[in-house]
Amino acid sequence: MRADMTTLDAGPAGSVELNDAIFGLDPRQDLIHRMVRWQLLKRMAGTHHAQDRSEVTVTGKKMFKQKGTGGARHGDKSVPQWRGGGKAFGPKPRSHAVDMPKKVRALALKHALSAKAKAGEIVVLDKASSVGKTKGLIDQLAKLELTNALFIDGAELEANFVRAARNIPNIDVLPVQGINVYDILRRRKLVLTKAAIDALEARFNKA
Repeated sequence: MRADMTTLDAGPAGSVELNDAIFGLDPRQDLIHRMVRWQLLKRMAGTHHAQDRSEVTVTGKKMFKQKGTGGARHGDKSVPQWRGGGKAFGPKPRSHAVDMPKKVRALALKHALSAKAKAGEIVVLDKASSVGKTKGLIDQLAKLELTNALFIDGAELEANFVRAARNIPNIDVLPVQGINVYDILRRRKLVLTKAAIDALEARFNKA
C-alpha cells in the first residue's frame, strides 16, 4: 500500500510504499493481547516479600504453659495467628515473566502495525528534526494535529528533536530498535519516519 509522506511543517514530501506483509495484515486481537501481557509481566519487578515465621523477630519462648490455661495450646509467637507473627504462604521475590517465542513476538508487532494502518492512525514523516525548542515543536505538531503520538525514527535519534519533545505531554520518541506493541497501542497516532520504515522492512526481511 502507498502512504503519503509529510514534513513536520505539514508540507507534502511525496509518498512511500508500505509493505503489505508488515502493514497490511488482518489484525489479530488475541495475538496483540498476548504480546502486551508478555511485556507487562516481564517488566514487573517481582520484589514483593512477606516475612514467614522463620524470619520475624520475636522470642522463641513458649507463650504460656501447655496445660491448665483453659485455652488452646501454643508455642512461640511467630505463628500467623498472632499479631507480629509471620505470614503463611506470603509473597516471595520471583519473576512474573511468561514465555513467548521470538517469532510470535515479531508477528505480534506486525499485527500491531497493521492495526494502526487499518485504523488510519499512521503518519509518515520524511525526517524527525527540530531546532531543539519545545514551543516550536508544539506549533509544528499542531499543524499535523498530533496531540497524542509515538514517534519512531531510525537507529539514531536527533538530539534536538528528543530535547524538544521530552517536555510535551503524551508525545513519546523511540529509535526503531525500541519499537514495541505496548507503546504503539498506548498512543493514538504512530508517526514513522522514512528511516524507520526502511529499518523495519530490513529487520523483518532478515527474519
